[in-house]
This record gives sequence, structure tokens and C-alpha cells, in this order.
Amino acid sequence: MTSFLDPLISFVSAHAWLAYLTLFLAALLEAVPVVGSVIPGSTIILALSALIPGGELRLQWVLLAAALGAVLGDGSAYWIGHRQQREILNTWPLTNYPRVVEQSETFFHRFGTWAVFFARFVPPIRAFVPVTAGALGMPPARFYAINIPAILVWAPAHVLPGVLAVSALHEYAGLPHHGHIGKHIWILTVAAAAILLGVAAWVYRRRHGGAVAAAKPQI
Repeated sequence: MTSFLDPLISFVSAHAWLAYLTLFLAALLEAVPVVGSVIPGSTIILALSALIPGGELRLQWVLLAAALGAVLGDGSAYWIGHRQQREILNTWPLTNYPRVVEQSETFFHRFGTWAVFFARFVPPIRAFVPVTAGALGMPPARFYAINIPAILVWAPAHVLPGVLAVSALHEYAGLPHHGHIGKHIWILTVAAAAILLGVAAWVYRRRHGGAVAAAKPQI
């Protein structure tokens, strides 16, 4: 695995703009209905944050790329819902995911406007609440008044853990600053955690018939 990660880290160092573009697209696509349910945007952002302490990536640009992608993704979904109203919820491909749409509506009705804030941190609802907010007639000013602060909290919450973890590994665990071992540990930990959570979610859906599993397209 390290033989794969070392060239990847070196490539990012030489082509940082591609990493920023990847971060932007990961945050944007994660906010797209249906697509956001399968794009591991949070995992990508958490993993790439390990490259900030070593200088391969800059903290301010990582935060900016993630935040802009999320704003554009959430905003696009909201405006689609706002223009088409409830009709969008009964249109393909959302019709293939009735349980998730129903769950997002329930989430929205339960928390009101704050659903837009909380949904930023709750996959896969995150990919459906913005379009639902628009479809249910939430005013644009109110949506952005909640959505933008949520993203300003969400972006650092996904970036800073990697920065702090890798910095701590070098500072307190005695790992050499010139080596990549701290980055390896963090990236592999994030990947392993994502796999374990994915397996746990699959097992839960199999055993309990969760909403996401029931929302899979019927073939």
C-alpha cells in the first residue's frame, strides 16, 4: 500500500491544483441527489487533509475548495427543487429512491429550517435535503442563511482532523517530519474506517431493512 501512496503523495506535490479540483468535485458531487449517496466525498476530503502539514497542500485552499464545492452543490440542488417544486420529488431518478426522499422530508419537517444545517453532517440525507428544501418552498434567503454557516462548520470539521492527527504523529509519536509515515497512517485509517462503516451500514440494512436499502432502484 505504501508503494501506492508514496507516488500519489509525490504526484499531489507536483500537481496540487488537481488535488484542489478533486476536493472541489468531491464536495460538489456529494451534495447532488442520488449521486451524493455513492460518492465518498467526505472520505476523500479527510484523506487528502493529511497532505497539509507537510506542505503538499495549503490549508486555506483546501478549505476554500471544499466549501465552494459544497455551496455550489447544495445551491444547485436547492434551485432545482425551488423551480420545479414538489414535481421534482416525483421525477426520475428520485422516484427510484422513495424511502430516502420520504426520510429527507420527515427530517425537514422535524427540524424545520435547521434541517438544512444538520443534514450537512448526516449522509445520505445530505444529498437530498437541499432539493427537498427547495421543493417544499423554503425561501432562498432562509436557505442560504442556514446552509452557508453549516458549510463553514462542515469544511473545517472534515479538514482539521487530518491536519491535527498527522501533526500529532510527527510531534508526539516521534515520526520523522521528512517521511510520509504519518500521512500513510492517517490515509489508511480513513480508508479502513470508511470501509468498516460501509460494511456496518450494509449489514444493518440487510438485517433491519433500513431506508437506504429499501430506496435502491428496483430492477
